[in-house]
Amino acid sequence: MKVVYSACDITKTKLNFAEKLVNVFLPSNHALGRLVKRKKTSSSCAIEVSRGSVRIRASFSNHSTKTGSASITGINEWQARPIESVYIPVKEMLANSPGFRSLYAGREIHFEEIYRDILDRAHRPAPRGPTDKNRKTLLTILQKAMDGKITTKEEEFFLQSEQGNLEFSLLAEGMRKLGLLWLLIQNGTLLEGSILFWDEPETNLNPKLYGVITEILLELQRHGVQIFLATHDYVILKELDLRMKEKDNVLFHALYHDTEITQIRCHTSDRYLGIHPNAVAEAFADLYDREVGRSLGRLLK
Repeated sequence: MKVVYSACDITKTKLNFAEKLVNVFLPSNHALGRLVKRKKTSSSCAIEVSRGSVRIRASFSNHSTKTGSASITGINEWQARPIESVYIPVKEMLANSPGFRSLYAGREIHFEEIYRDILDRAHRPAPRGPTDKNRKTLLTILQKAMDGKITTKEEEFFLQSEQGNLEFSLLAEGMRKLGLLWLLIQNGTLLEGSILFWDEPETNLNPKLYGVITEILLELQRHGVQIFLATHDYVILKELDLRMKEKDNVLFHALYHDTEITQIRCHTSDRYLGIHPNAVAEAFADLYDREVGRSLGRLLK
């Protein structure tokens, strides 16, 4: 997801593709070659991202230490069509917002650039004019789940509710994620044609809110937002499976290590039951079988 996000982001920032990859992955000493699969001998790699007939490609070897040594093709055509994108990382950052962006801009701190990027998106002001009906519906669902809406004061985020303004550092991390989603919808970052990347949305989220998150994501998809979701959670996957409608455009991808060719492969299905291999379901089934076995063992004693 970080590779695709990097490709999308540079259509707006106009950065070098290799430079963005290094900033997002943050390899040791910012050495680009450390992103290449490790082998005993010299090796090289090629990264290619496409949308329709337009594609961007970066090639480099494991000896590459500078981003300038990478061979980049297709950059002009790729950057000619800007894409609005946002990457939500596992670690929640809104509670750490005050002063972070200025510190990141002025000092060498060991944070992947996705953390700076998500704060930039969260701090965007709302677009001019009234809020359209679709965004208003999504915001209302989130406000109900949070019992309030989000406000900002001097780079600090607050949940404005009947209890007053509660700073994000006092909120559960799962509630902060709902607040971030509210901000991205309210300020127009997530509009038709934009792309959302979300890594492990279930992290530190109350399971009772899984349904809310899933319904919001499906609604965003219905309104033209493309979403890439990475999860290892059975409930998130089943919520998607149970809530998606026939006309929804949802695909499930299973990445797995093929021992015969020693490569990572991908299997794609448009149904949850079609996912293969499904490590999440296998782990859940194993847990269930052991629980049933223990219960039956008690009955047989």
